[in-house]
Amino acid sequence: MTLKIFFGMALACLMLGTAGFAQTPHGVDVPDYVGSEACKDCHTEAYDAWKTSHHGEAWRMPGDDSFVGAFEGESFEHDGMRATFDRDGDSYVVTVREKDGVEARYDMHSVGGVHPLEHPILSTGKGRLQSFDVVWDVAQREWYHLYPDQDLPPEDAFHWTGVYKNWNSRCAECHATGFEKSYDFQTRRYASTQVEIGVGCEACHGPGAAHLTLVEGAKPEPFAVALDDWGFTATMSEPTEAMEQCAGCHSRREGFGNGNPLPGAAFADNYNLAMLRPGLYHADGQILDEVYVYGSFLQSKMSQKGVTCANCHEPHSAEVVAEGNAVCTQCHSLAGNTEFESLRLADYEDVAHTNHPEGTDAAQCVSCHMVDKVYMGTDPRRDHSFRVPRPDLSDTLDSPNACITCHDDQSNAWAAGKVQEWFPEGRWQEPHYGEVLAKGRANPRAAAGDLLGLAQDNTQSNLVRATALWLLGPGATSLDLKELGAFLENEDPQIRVGALNALRARAVVATAPYLLQGLNDEVRAVRLAAARAIMSQRPDRLPDRLRAALGQAYREFGMVVQNQMDFAEAHLQVAGYSMVSGNLPSAIAALSEAVRLNPQNPQAWSSLIRMTAQVEGARAAQKRMRQALAYNPDDPGLQQLAEQF
Repeated sequence: MTLKIFFGMALACLMLGTAGFAQTPHGVDVPDYVGSEACKDCHTEAYDAWKTSHHGEAWRMPGDDSFVGAFEGESFEHDGMRATFDRDGDSYVVTVREKDGVEARYDMHSVGGVHPLEHPILSTGKGRLQSFDVVWDVAQREWYHLYPDQDLPPEDAFHWTGVYKNWNSRCAECHATGFEKSYDFQTRRYASTQVEIGVGCEACHGPGAAHLTLVEGAKPEPFAVALDDWGFTATMSEPTEAMEQCAGCHSRREGFGNGNPLPGAAFADNYNLAMLRPGLYHADGQILDEVYVYGSFLQSKMSQKGVTCANCHEPHSAEVVAEGNAVCTQCHSLAGNTEFESLRLADYEDVAHTNHPEGTDAAQCVSCHMVDKVYMGTDPRRDHSFRVPRPDLSDTLDSPNACITCHDDQSNAWAAGKVQEWFPEGRWQEPHYGEVLAKGRANPRAAAGDLLGLAQDNTQSNLVRATALWLLGPGATSLDLKELGAFLENEDPQIRVGALNALRARAVVATAPYLLQGLNDEVRAVRLAAARAIMSQRPDRLPDRLRAALGQAYREFGMVVQNQMDFAEAHLQVAGYSMVSGNLPSAIAALSEAVRLNPQNPQAWSSLIRMTAQVEGARAAQKRMRQALAYNPDDPGLQQLAEQF
């Protein structure tokens, strides 16, 4: 099967190339980027604050200020692998002997991050930049392994040379300005570019050429995109737009484009925000995996009341606006804050509230309301949902709580008793959405009514409501179709996306009007959800009005997935839709690419083997089986399937 017929006739529109949905809207004129250095003479204070910030140094070239004390011939060994760090003139070189004995020498292209760790980004050929698993602890001045408990041989997709550690596709977009990934599926090469490495001024404000023209007294040429009064594409003074600009990187999401969207573009036109799904969040919405803040913050009462990132963080330095509790007491105090008049006025620093000695770490607001979790071995990230500790739910939901995080010698029941003692009328008595989400994760059919009720509760955050709809799955079959369809009128695109996911479980004849409504939505994330819902149905079962829209659905999906062809997940989607349409050769080709990218996926191998047997015969299937078992020798499903061949 050649790559030229990879998608088959049913998905031929995906072969249109990457021009359909690139960094900026296709065919739209935008100002040029000018680089952050052009800003410093007029915006000195902002520039100086930004220059040494984590944004300004998010990605940089190596120099005397990086890896201080390293690259002096030291070696690091772990699980049979040895890395040696040297200099060769001005070049930084890493020699890696893998656990299989193969040794190779790599040039370090650049450095990811600045504190608390510095991440070597190595060139491995074909334009690929890979995030090395051995990183530099800035404070301890020593090398350490990011994943010391994982067995990651060279053939594993999560090995540092694998697809999940590829800097071009997994990291660079949020560490650069004006980044374009530019992956060529036919050659499997990257030709990535960026205007500036590091998150520069224009990463948030937008291209600056029109702004410079304005301040120099000339009239800027007309552009097809809307510019603010200062000549930028992003109006950072508008709270919602500013929040969404931060969210583009500070969120767990699926990106639609070839790189950075044009600053100022709506989040949901460029990304699909992850729901509060298992593996990312605990059932009650607390952080589990790295989710980068936005999805947590959207759960908070603060978000619902209009608080934004800039209320707590200085935009250019990204540091908090005050020290310690003063960040919180600028609003949560006896004085309050006139911007948020619904706040209850109280002395939240009083021992009567904290129940911990004044001046201690335990009396810090963040210790109870923003519990942190360490990622990447040494980097603590705080949960931004600003939640009331609920140890009374921890045993039921298998979720953490702030109390036991510190008092790890005590039980959840002990902590729940303390909270009840201190706050007899407190919010711990209220129902929590996590209880419904946990039921929905376990059994969406049994929890269907509760999930619908949660989705309809407009006192809850929109992300929680959207997640309730997303969890419904087969549970949606027992619910009133009009009640589900009504969510497509909601102003939040995330809720509309959740509703379309719920509607996938219903008979397509009945849901056709809602799917068409979603397919013609003004927001790309919603249109994509509708397209996926339509494409998941057998074409011969579609009513005429949906069959006529099938090409439109393919185009919506195609313009997104063509920018994801270095993701195994994209090929799995293509395979699924090919199977639904009955195009098994196309499905086989898609699955072949999926297991090439991630050979540790037994389910994909299983489907590939079965379809290969059906299309190409038993001998070809046996060859696939040997390949699958070489990568997954202990998988019981594959072992059982092998008995059939």
